[in-house]
Amino acid sequence: MLQQISLVEIFSAFLVMFAIIDITGSIPIFLSMREQGKKIKPLQATAVALGLFVVFYFVGDAVLRLFSIDAPSFAVAGAAVLFILSLEMITGHEFIKNEASSSGASIVPVAFPLIAGPGAITALISLRAEYSDVNIMIGLLLNIVIDFLVIKYLDRLQRWLGTDLVYVFRKFFGVVLLAMAVKLFAGNIPIVFGHTVN
Repeated sequence: MLQQISLVEIFSAFLVMFAIIDITGSIPIFLSMREQGKKIKPLQATAVALGLFVVFYFVGDAVLRLFSIDAPSFAVAGAAVLFILSLEMITGHEFIKNEASSSGASIVPVAFPLIAGPGAITALISLRAEYSDVNIMIGLLLNIVIDFLVIKYLDRLQRWLGTDLVYVFRKFFGVVLLAMAVKLFAGNIPIVFGHTVN
């Protein structure tokens, strides 16, 4: 395994996953949820996201088939969650009520679909065609560590950015998130209906 380790492959896999996950772009989303009273546990969120990545990387197709779900349907479901979350950010209204739960918002929507979303999972699986498993997993772990640190130190990031800037970012990234949801939905819904018809 040591002979398979390549710093170039690790760095490449890391950059791909970092760009897709875009944890820095999710900062306004996390802050918005925190202001709504939704609890985010950094360790739980990143641990669940890592678990989802690993499971789908190695047995993703089998897990989806177990529940008779195809990848496009999974992507559409993730798009729906992102769509509702983006509307909350843009309008300032809470559509998903903050239920009393020990996990709060850590699992949904933070772990899925903000960190381990359909796009990130698909990108991770696609890396298998180019890089070895060990290098991809190391690149993924580095991303998870960064995700953990960003969520853990949200308060410091908020103080550093300032209230006005956070407000502007929240509205801007709400629109960006809405666009991502629409793109994810539009790209997969024809496939879902195609499967239904066939």
